[in-house]
Amino acid sequence: MLMNPFAKAFLLTLFAGLATGIGSAIALISKRTTPRFLSVSMGFSAGVMIFVSLVELFADARTQLSMVWGGRGGYWGAIGGFFAGMALIAAIDRLVPPAVNPHEARAREAAAYEAADTRACADAAESHRGARLLRTGLLTAFVVALHNLPEGVATFFAALQDPRLGLTIAFAIAIHNIPEGIAISVPVYYATGSRKKAFWYSFGSGLSEPVGAVLGYLLLRPLLGGPTFGLILAAVAGIMTYISLDELLPSAHEYGESHLAMAGLAGGMAVMAISLALATP
Repeated sequence: MLMNPFAKAFLLTLFAGLATGIGSAIALISKRTTPRFLSVSMGFSAGVMIFVSLVELFADARTQLSMVWGGRGGYWGAIGGFFAGMALIAAIDRLVPPAVNPHEARAREAAAYEAADTRACADAAESHRGARLLRTGLLTAFVVALHNLPEGVATFFAALQDPRLGLTIAFAIAIHNIPEGIAISVPVYYATGSRKKAFWYSFGSGLSEPVGAVLGYLLLRPLLGGPTFGLILAAVAGIMTYISLDELLPSAHEYGESHLAMAGLAGGMAVMAISLALATP
């Protein structure tokens, strides 16, 4: 039996959100990191998200809105939705202190992760203020959860529009959630010495993406007729473009060399372009 489209969209959103747990597991199991790999991965994720936002999602939004408002009105509507999405995620960023904002580059977490074997963490717990580190980890978990709400809405509605497109977006968001999981788990582990606490705080923060998907759908379901879905797609494009430019690329530069980040960016765009070309009848 074929899976319900809503169930498919929800499962893709769940997969993307819980990638924070993957980052936490990597940080807690591995004895050292590979910042170059993180740099390329985040650049790749940014390339996928930027390309699919500007080439696919924005075009789909414009097409849907043009059927309601005509060509000129549809274009202006898509532009308005795009920048409304950017404004939404920017407003969330403004409410969050930079020290715990996951959209700020995380060079310190990369360095800590590189040194994070069992003995190093035990020493760090003794030599740092455990309470301060724990507070940092918990605040980061809360902020990541807050940021993941609109990402969950973005993934869910994109998957409703096109499951293939939703899978691509879920994969890209999952990649970018991995270093967020590291940013949560490392300070919690340093403060408590508990791998379980570090993992579950990180894992739990990712649940806000499927929660965001459900809340977004319940709130917007009565409005899904007419131009609403086109406006949502345009806003999703704006949200993902903002995340890519404000978070992924700066973090990719922090974790590794700028050329690696750009190689990942170009690779992500190329992979997305080829996959869309192959899928076009």
